Amino acid sequence: MTGEVQARGIIKRYGNTVALNGVDVDLHAGQITLLIGPSGCGKTTLLNMIAGFEEPSAGTLTVDGEAVHGPDPRRGVIFQDPTLFPWLTVWENVMFGPEVRGENRAAAEARATELLRMVRLWDFRNHRPSQLSGGMRHRAAIIRTLANDPQLLLADEPFTGLDEHTRRRLQSDFLTIVQRTKKTVVFVTHNIEEAIFLADRMVVMSPGPGRIKQIIDVDLPHPRNILSDEFNQWRARLYNLITPDVIEETME
Repeated sequence: MTGEVQARGIIKRYGNTVALNGVDVDLHAGQITLLIGPSGCGKTTLLNMIAGFEEPSAGTLTVDGEAVHGPDPRRGVIFQDPTLFPWLTVWENVMFGPEVRGENRAAAEARATELLRMVRLWDFRNHRPSQLSGGMRHRAAIIRTLANDPQLLLADEPFTGLDEHTRRRLQSDFLTIVQRTKKTVVFVTHNIEEAIFLADRMVVMSPGPGRIKQIIDVDLPHPRNILSDEFNQWRARLYNLITPDVIEETME
């Protein structure tokens, strides 16, 4: 499994409400794809369908050529709130998935050790979540997902609600982890700067009902300087794409 996603003619209805209408998109293996757009554009709905939490009302959705029917450990999900068992230590949280799946313990422990060292949590492996800062809990939750070695990593606004300094540090950590582990990523955000900082590709979505407005390949080399002229040019481009939809939605 490489994480190649293909959606064709995706429609999602909730009763009489159409959340997504005619979504066609290819999400390529080995890339970080950002789904971005204003509230109500269906980006989280699309992510949930890729995860297998919801099914399309119409259309086809495949990952590596296989139709998506329910969750799969090959597709790891990082949620807005850190998903950790409060009664377990960081190490026990990270090892939980591999142990449940009956993975070779030595291999799982080696991967967990490498990941925890990568995000500076090794010295905190025996702490429980309540003993960690907010940023540390988020890093631990990301590592807990990666410990299952998914090929496709799905992230639903995982850094929302954090202070600016912590958010930027986590974005850098996340990018480092993904680049080193060579994961395919689909990442939902409404934050323009976050999208530009992380994305290899951006899928810009519009509301009423949700649809794809534009797909953009981001050619800025990493690491990206958020204060550079090139970054600001991308910021203006994306702002001009998204803002008219926000204004239109507010006026309705």
